Amino acid sequence: MTSAEAAVIALQDQTTLWSMGEVRASEVVVAACDALVAGLDAPGLRILAACTRAEADYDVPDLLPEALNELGLTFNPVVGRAGKEAAARALARHLLNGRLTPREFARRIHQRHGHDLPLTERLAELDDEYDLLEHGDRTADEIDTEVRAEARRLAARPTVPAEPTDRHS
Repeated sequence: MTSAEAAVIALQDQTTLWSMGEVRASEVVVAACDALVAGLDAPGLRILAACTRAEADYDVPDLLPEALNELGLTFNPVVGRAGKEAAARALARHLLNGRLTPREFARRIHQRHGHDLPLTERLAELDDEYDLLEHGDRTADEIDTEVRAEARRLAARPTVPAEPTDRHS
């Protein structure tokens, strides 16, 4: 994966996580800056990246749709199935990048989606297993291993175009 592809995925993930209240708007701005450094360029992305931390909470909601559109990305509201799945994939990448523990990841997925989202059903079951550790025959390490495997499965699903493009060049 190129650094530009990784930056696009990170921007998309931060956008999704911001929309569900998992990260602050300033983290979306940092992802926009990282995207510029990785070689992505679009007028809306530059404007978004120029926001200060103080401006982010106010400006990101207005600037983000245009920046994503210029990059050929979509903003998935987390209320729809596509948004819920995008959020699960973004959280999976946070686990794989060390920003969440397996237990935190499984808990957040279970709290957000219960057993209703087929894509994350196994994670909800694993969260239940964590709750029953002292009564079951599995260890936390065994469950952690399975949660990480589920996270890798989720993170491997395509989320963005293979080659992000700047439509204004």
